[in-house]
Amino acid sequence: MKLLWLTQILAIVRLEWRKTFFSKRGLWVYALAFFPLLIFGGHSIDMLRRGRPCDFGQDVNIFATVFQILDLRLVLFFGCLGIFMNLFRGEQLDRSLHYYFLAPVRREVLVVGKYCAGLFAALVIFSTSTIVQWTAMQVHFPWSTISTYLRDGNGWSHLLSYVSATMLGCVGYGSLFLLAGAIFKNPILPAAVIAVWEGINPFMPGVIQKFSVIYYLKSLCPIEADPGIEPPFSLLVVNADPIAPAIAVFGMLGFTALVLVVAALQVRRMEISYGVD
Repeated sequence: MKLLWLTQILAIVRLEWRKTFFSKRGLWVYALAFFPLLIFGGHSIDMLRRGRPCDFGQDVNIFATVFQILDLRLVLFFGCLGIFMNLFRGEQLDRSLHYYFLAPVRREVLVVGKYCAGLFAALVIFSTSTIVQWTAMQVHFPWSTISTYLRDGNGWSHLLSYVSATMLGCVGYGSLFLLAGAIFKNPILPAAVIAVWEGINPFMPGVIQKFSVIYYLKSLCPIEADPGIEPPFSLLVVNADPIAPAIAVFGMLGFTALVLVVAALQVRRMEISYGVD
């Protein structure tokens, strides 16, 4: 039976990944994912035009700050909303969800298959964006400076941490938005509630902060952001009560599993009613 479920999940992923990558409804996700590249690419082009690099350590701090404020809080959040919210809601709008419900597939398997397809797309898009941004930040420096950073300055470790934070954000936000898309017909309200909660969470007591995705993502970031940021904005990039990266990873995976269980229960009770949309 488990082999049958795995085969069905893989079949659903094969059906869904093309729709996820090439959906016209989600083309804006690509523009959003690579928007921060304009910041780092434009900066490097300007430095190359002037014929001199700037301070490398300062650029590393700037990247950390932009990544934690812009990438994690805006780009990744709304990008995952665009990908995962449409996994069920988009099928209802296209009046095609009933085909899945008529197939001999358990709805729990359908939830996992759709989530895996969305996660695959999100991981590819946003991990690629993070790597390209990180590379664009450095291209105006001499190779000797870059190689020293990679060899002696934990450069590879920093890149791995940024990509890991991106991937963990796809896992966590993806499950939340898949659940929201399965429950709500209008995605604006749940997205707004989650956005407000993630936004105000850093200003809440330490115990409450742990009930958010961004808290665990910040724990994976390799360096503290630019210390020149004044309170209260510094709270956006620094965890008041940080946890070990391993705990952050396993905690988010456990949270995601719980959310997917709730989503599966919701989809089991879901009834198709195109006429009221």
